[in-house]
Amino acid sequence: MLLLLGVAGPAAAQDAKAEGRVLKLVALGDSLTAGYLLPESAAFPTVLQAALRAKGHKVEIANAGVSGDTASGGLARVDWSVPDGTDGVILELGANDMLRGIDPAVTRKALDGIVSRLKARGIPVMLAGMYAARNLGPDYQKRFEAIYADLAKEYDLVLYPFFLDGVQGADPRLALPDGLHPSAEGVKTIVERILPSVETFLARLKG
Repeated sequence: MLLLLGVAGPAAAQDAKAEGRVLKLVALGDSLTAGYLLPESAAFPTVLQAALRAKGHKVEIANAGVSGDTASGGLARVDWSVPDGTDGVILELGANDMLRGIDPAVTRKALDGIVSRLKARGIPVMLAGMYAARNLGPDYQKRFEAIYADLAKEYDLVLYPFFLDGVQGADPRLALPDGLHPSAEGVKTIVERILPSVETFLARLKG
């Protein structure tokens, strides 16, 4: 009996340690991540963390959302916004690029830079995409929206195609009066819809 315990003990202890480890994530984004005009308790990272914990996932999600940030802005601050020891990043940027009509080539280069810089640090990325406003024309729409699918394919990323799925153009109660940012109820809808993709991402991190 003692011999069996001696052989199995270290492996069992290692499994217990792995089982108890809290995964540290960073949500790197703009106002959609930051929780524009919402209390911290209603911001996307906080609500997502609670939803994941309710399903038994041991995670901590830091809010690295900056209102008004473009993809280039995210690239400029990625090194200090994502500290060492981070297990994974949920990247949500590009909406402000689109609203400002920035050349999609510029957005693509910046997002590529963020992903490649994090990859060099050994930090996996999940990509949350954005759709272009239709008034920008079909050419802009095609070039902009292709960014996310292309990067996901190139770097083998978990992709959630449209961060505002179920919120934009839906029930007005899901958005703030500006029609652009989610309300507290809208954030709950975003979390509900993105949750399966985040769980897929967590499975990769644990694997």
